Amino acid sequence: MTTTNPEQGDRKPEHYRPNAGLAIFSGAGQVFMGRRVGSRGPYQWQMPQGGIDKGEDHTDAAFRELEEETGLGRSHVELLHEMEEWLYYDFPPELKSRLGGPYLGQRQKWFAFRLIGSESDIRLDLHQPEFDAWKWVDLVDAPDAIIPFKRPVYDRVVTAFSQWTS
Repeated sequence: MTTTNPEQGDRKPEHYRPNAGLAIFSGAGQVFMGRRVGSRGPYQWQMPQGGIDKGEDHTDAAFRELEEETGLGRSHVELLHEMEEWLYYDFPPELKSRLGGPYLGQRQKWFAFRLIGSESDIRLDLHQPEFDAWKWVDLVDAPDAIIPFKRPVYDRVVTAFSQWTS
């Protein structure tokens, strides 16, 4: 099967690693951004994301990634929305061999959550850490913090989830 969404181009899903992306909103309407462990340069920040295992429900994967990357469990958040469509990005050529394996990039199912627990519930050290720091940012500013090849996806997330920023 090939996607026919004009914004995604003609991409075969099997060529893209399935992934869950998480926008976690504060009570003030800002979004969680984590600084990737070991990253250098200006584009160190991103929202949590992670692979969906074969046979795993994508919503279950989102909650698993939430817990692995932020320490937040189901009791700490409210699920606000799941995007219907998958968003795709390609790995740039210089990263494809290191990141991609058999994949050309990732296809992401995005979820919006609201933190209903406390900020003290956020723990970056419970598993193998993916982030070494975190901050709240305005959703509209998130695309500027992310590595450039992921920006089109973040632009779509901003549009889809902007209703939870106030």
